[in-house]
Amino acid sequence: MIDPGARRTAAQCRHYAMCKIDYLGTGVCASGPEKGFVAYYPQGRMDLYRALADGLVPVTEGLVDAAESCTLCGICDLQCHFVTGMRPVAVMRALKSFVRKHLDDGKPVQAPAADPVLERLRAIAGPAWATNDPAILFTYADDPFPLAGPRMPRFAVLPGSREEVAAIVSLAAELDIPYAVRGNGGSVFGFVFTDGIVLDMGRMRRIDFDVDNWCVSVGPGVTSFELQREAARRGFRVNAAEPAATVCGNIVCTGTFSPWSNVYGTASDGFVDMEFVGRDGKIFRLNDKSAPNVYAFEHAVIPSPGVCTEAVVKLHPVTADEEAVLVPFEEFGEAVAFARDLSARRIALALAVLGGHYVSTFMSPSESLSEKLKDVLPGVLGIRYLVLAVVDAHGRAAIDRMAASVIDGALFRTLMLGLPRLADGELVELVRAYEGNRAPFEFLCSPGMRTLLETALSPSPGTIAGSVDEDLRDAYARLYARPGMTDMVWLTAFRIVSARMSRRKHMFAFLVYVPLDRMEIIDDIIAGFARIAEAHGIDHDYGFLTPMDFGKRAILEYDYYIDHADPAERRKIAGAMVEAVPWMDGLAASTKGVTFLQQVFSQGCSRKENFLYRPGPFPAREGG
Repeated sequence: MIDPGARRTAAQCRHYAMCKIDYLGTGVCASGPEKGFVAYYPQGRMDLYRALADGLVPVTEGLVDAAESCTLCGICDLQCHFVTGMRPVAVMRALKSFVRKHLDDGKPVQAPAADPVLERLRAIAGPAWATNDPAILFTYADDPFPLAGPRMPRFAVLPGSREEVAAIVSLAAELDIPYAVRGNGGSVFGFVFTDGIVLDMGRMRRIDFDVDNWCVSVGPGVTSFELQREAARRGFRVNAAEPAATVCGNIVCTGTFSPWSNVYGTASDGFVDMEFVGRDGKIFRLNDKSAPNVYAFEHAVIPSPGVCTEAVVKLHPVTADEEAVLVPFEEFGEAVAFARDLSARRIALALAVLGGHYVSTFMSPSESLSEKLKDVLPGVLGIRYLVLAVVDAHGRAAIDRMAASVIDGALFRTLMLGLPRLADGELVELVRAYEGNRAPFEFLCSPGMRTLLETALSPSPGTIAGSVDEDLRDAYARLYARPGMTDMVWLTAFRIVSARMSRRKHMFAFLVYVPLDRMEIIDDIIAGFARIAEAHGIDHDYGFLTPMDFGKRAILEYDYYIDHADPAERRKIAGAMVEAVPWMDGLAASTKGVTFLQQVFSQGCSRKENFLYRPGPFPAREGG
């Protein structure tokens, strides 16, 4: 018997793979690291239950093992609720119940079919690390991407070394079997499906530091959170992507971009060297003279240079006086101009222009609280945009001179821990009594108002924990008692709240590099995305903008939100893409400084200058 509620929850899995990393310090599902395959993590079990409910897979030996290896420990409930608001333990329980009844009723359990190719894969990677079990394979066949359906691979294999990767690629070439690479088994963009071999790189998790040379060697299964954690323990920082994204995969796919890209750059700026297995099975490093030139950029969607088996990533220094501030604005153009000025003056390390939607979602541990805050920020406090800046003491002094109002770390902590009372309008009368002719946020940021704010908001871990399900409140109170949870520098480095953007619905992000000195182009792009979304009835909002290369360029994100499990919503985004992609391609081709990120896919190792600028053609000159 299928539980309809559990099936609905399973279908909503965002595939962010946050259940595969210990980002809350709770540990992870014990069977995942032991067995390796996605099916042994909560994400995979969500897929398995949905597949059973929809009749897409039989009960197999692998499915039974995946279900029975779940101990119902509850770790995934807190991990998943923190970013999506979902409670997957109910799905785990339903899966175990379904399998137990199936076995008790004496129904058949399908064994994997004999296959000589599978035996060759097992001879390479080991008997435990290659499978053709249909249920295990299904967890590599689908993701929330609304424009691609399930595509079942023939095999899934977890190599443990570059030599094993090379042998698998060589075997695939010999037998003319296609393959796809998954960094840690996670996927949200629909680009890593195949009917051949899936290489899940999750076993290759080596991290080796060379502190004297300010770099670290990273295996292809290492995630951004794990690398940032190890770097921080040694007093360094890396330019990291979303926490569950693998470092190597992120670099290869698009190049790593984040608020830190303001100074750390993107693409080839982030690494010293990389190692690949080419499509011929041969191993090469980018610093080899005979290696393919992946630093060049072609304005087209092209294949990746191969399977990345190592990235030597740059380490960056951290100073003791770093802090983060938020500078509020009512107008987008003013916020962008301020951020551009900071970038051009080399004042900030991390830098971004955030919309109220983003900030509300990041700060709020529940969707209902986020929805309230989205109204309070502009409606009560006059905050529509915030410039996030991570600075040292010199940068902070400069911002204090440049900005009329600044939300510093202490005020942010007060607002964060008192968020439920802030969202419930506790400040409304206070603001109206004091604001006069000033913007409401100026009152908020006044040093003399701190005591009043503390009294009105009662900020504490218990206060913010009061906004979540009652049985989770103790766990949330313990989480928010940790300094990092209210430290903007830590949150910007580890990015654990970024996945909350898909809490209400799956997020379909459009990313575009733009010329930061051409505000009219930026406005037109935002208006264009909004127009298309409105025409197709899609929820949408501005995401963020991060300056790059001293304020000459920026990366802009605009987001569409859809229920990926609803066929009607999938049709909406399909129709919108028919308009959006040609429009953006045309704009990028005709406008200097504009590059649609889709054109950078698989070229993340290239020099950023090659896609940020694309100079010329220059007029011909006599004499050469």
